[in-house]
Amino acid sequence: MNTYDTIIIGGGPAGMMAAISSSYYGNQTLLIEKNKRLGKKLAGTGGGRCNVTNNGTIDDLMEGIPGNGRFLYSVFSQFDNHDIIRFFEENGVALKVEDHGRVFPKTDKSKTIIDALAHKINELGGTVLTNTEVVSVKKIDNLFHVKSATDEFICGKLIVTTGGKAYPSTGSTGFGYEIARHFKLNLTELEAAESPLLTDFPHKELQGISLDDVCLSYQKHHITHDLLFTHFGLSGPAALRLSSFIKGGEIITLDLIPKLSTEELHTFLAEQREKSLKNALKVILPERLASFLAQSFPEKVKQLTPQQEKELVDNIKELPIKVTGKMSLAKSFVTKGGVDLKEINPKTLESKQVPGLYFAGEVLDINAHTGGFNITVALCTGWVAGSLHY
Repeated sequence: MNTYDTIIIGGGPAGMMAAISSSYYGNQTLLIEKNKRLGKKLAGTGGGRCNVTNNGTIDDLMEGIPGNGRFLYSVFSQFDNHDIIRFFEENGVALKVEDHGRVFPKTDKSKTIIDALAHKINELGGTVLTNTEVVSVKKIDNLFHVKSATDEFICGKLIVTTGGKAYPSTGSTGFGYEIARHFKLNLTELEAAESPLLTDFPHKELQGISLDDVCLSYQKHHITHDLLFTHFGLSGPAALRLSSFIKGGEIITLDLIPKLSTEELHTFLAEQREKSLKNALKVILPERLASFLAQSFPEKVKQLTPQQEKELVDNIKELPIKVTGKMSLAKSFVTKGGVDLKEINPKTLESKQVPGLYFAGEVLDINAHTGGFNITVALCTGWVAGSLHY
């Protein structure tokens, strides 16, 4: 049997950063990953470019983490998004900032981020085992016994960073939840978040249309970001972000041109009186979308009655769309729900009930928007879980 100070199960961003932190503080550390290589899910993020964090303020971070973000105040006081940026820059990774504060490696390759993390683990003396699936975890006499199919490992500190259940093809099968259940910890309900939306909207007519900075709304939630019409409904950051607040059956509204007010749209139409309605709308909207909106109205702008003009402007500013559901967890980016935060010490991420057992990353009941926020949560909680706490 092999004995370590710290064992980490799961080689995603949280697990890699926990291994770095643990090794940095002088612990003999083992990171176990069941895939052939570290960071399989990370490799596909940001379209393969890896949106590694967001460069916003602490308030921006909280806004980007709708699922229990406030739990992370203590974590971020120890290691935050700016520490992530500093970490990568100090370890030879040049970064760049794009729209909405999104931070990417200048190489535009996820491999750059994964290689930097893996190299740092090695530099600090941590041990990595890939192609190794953990089958059981037990605690005997204050030590954790971690079994794979062929080996048994022992440690005093165990960190679970196995991810959620979204995208199981990357290895996120929910094993961390089984560990939590084994130790009788509570779990909150699991559901898809950052999920494309299924709608009853005319899909074929609008499929493939991409819109910049539209506003998608439901009740008090107003998400201004990019949107994509698909063969099943809506995708893109605006839809993914709104998915955290709905389940299916709701009517959401879409403001196609947030930068123009209702009054400004009426003024615009008055200026376009002599044009066909479709050609007028093409000035401010993609052609196919302009045709779609114009099809149930008179051909010319000047033929619109006051009531018809109001209806048209309402459709541009508050287009109603019925959501019929969300993509399954398997096809969603993030798992909402997980290990109940009431079970976890927010300063250390240690279980309140099981000394020496820590959780970090998506296995916790924390979910964030796309745009670098989920990876920020993973890296920051990983660092804190791996740290020494006095």
